[in-house]
Amino acid sequence: MSHQQSDSVLIPLTADEALVLFEFLQRFSSTDELTIEDQSEQRALWNLCCLFEKHLSVPFDANYAEILRAAQDRLRDEC
Repeated sequence: MSHQQSDSVLIPLTADEALVLFEFLQRFSSTDELTIEDQSEQRALWNLCCLFEKHLSVPFDANYAEILRAAQDRLRDEC
């Protein structure tokens, strides 16, 4: 499988997970502080991590570190 920018991954979330994660990310965007304020945020993040483990094969690739660095380079804002 190619690890190009055009690859996409669809991660199904419940409406509750989406709402809780939205609020968590909005708060981070507004305050620049990444803190868990409610256990539901922790649960939603754990659930998201489990979904990533289920849908991504790249973390188990022998070249994972290199693939991760390339993805970070593509996503990083240009300075």
